Amino acid sequence: MRRIAIAVVASTMSLSLAGCGMLGASEGGVSATPTRSDDITVGVLMPEETNTRYAEFDYPIIKRKVAELTGGKGRTDYANAAASTKKQDTQMQRMIDDKVDVILLDAVDAKAIEPMVQKAKDADIPVIAYDRLAQGPIDAYVSFDNELVGEVQGRSLAEAIGTVSLSDKIVMVNGSPTDPNAAQFKKGALSELSGRVTIAKSYDTDKWSPEVAEANMAKAIDAIGKSNIAGVYSANDAMAGGIIKALETAGVSAGNLPPITGQDAELSAVQRIIAGEQFMSVYKPYPAMAEAAAQAAVAKVQGRELQFAALTRDKVDSPTTKGIPAKLVTVVALTKSNIKQTVVADGIYKISDICTAKFKADCQALKLI
Repeated sequence: MRRIAIAVVASTMSLSLAGCGMLGASEGGVSATPTRSDDITVGVLMPEETNTRYAEFDYPIIKRKVAELTGGKGRTDYANAAASTKKQDTQMQRMIDDKVDVILLDAVDAKAIEPMVQKAKDADIPVIAYDRLAQGPIDAYVSFDNELVGEVQGRSLAEAIGTVSLSDKIVMVNGSPTDPNAAQFKKGALSELSGRVTIAKSYDTDKWSPEVAEANMAKAIDAIGKSNIAGVYSANDAMAGGIIKALETAGVSAGNLPPITGQDAELSAVQRIIAGEQFMSVYKPYPAMAEAAAQAAVAKVQGRELQFAALTRDKVDSPTTKGIPAKLVTVVALTKSNIKQTVVADGIYKISDICTAKFKADCQALKLI
């Protein structure tokens, strides 16, 4: 079993430098001669809008890095599918018709998108799966180590409960069944929880909907009893917000909430962690992943194969394609103790963003202000 270090380095941006620094020599004589100029277009397809990270972090970083790598000549063409597979198909077809040079794809439905990936391949447009591993002839995959995400969540939940036993009843609120990442998160979490606690209820959440998560949590409370829930595994922060609403509606006060996990380090989640409503989130250093994806896209389309190979040294398998070149970025458990060393140090949020008037006392107690 892999050993996980949840300790935090001084700044997780060092991960970005370490993960991508090996590309520093790629622009020089060690690289293949570029087959295209810097005047390129990178298509960027994101899956949904409920999670704010895509518009606030991932895409802006990708856009900035593409421009930096191409001397300002490279362009990005952005589209968000708003959780609609049909809309994403249309967006991807438009990019194929517009003859973009490469597509970074975060699929709404990893299986349903396969015919569009094949269409891009037939049009000689490389497709790099971003964040979620799509099916079809994918050229590369850039994401976080998703099973590790689940392990970090599961281990953190067990540590929050304390001396765990099978008498501890856990509710699992997993992600969307159409997202392959959700299955990996669940697998990782179960590797830490199975046999140690009782999974009293488990739900897969359509489209990662906070409203669906809230409704399912209400069902779990009715079935188990609010005072009998030792902890809640929530696969991401948006759903954690819905879960907390369900518990509060059932009469559980903020000070008596069971430990609840999350993922994505959304601002509202960071504030809930400070206030003691949510135990943890998983901080995924978006600069590291987004920059790596931009570098892989530019290297691929410009024929810099040595640079591309240096970046994508891992290998992953999808149900349709084996041995896909991949870059898997590690993650960090975000709790009250390391907010300054993670999301603040990496420039994701300012202290002033987090410590608004509502959370001033909580921030002072943690010496954030």
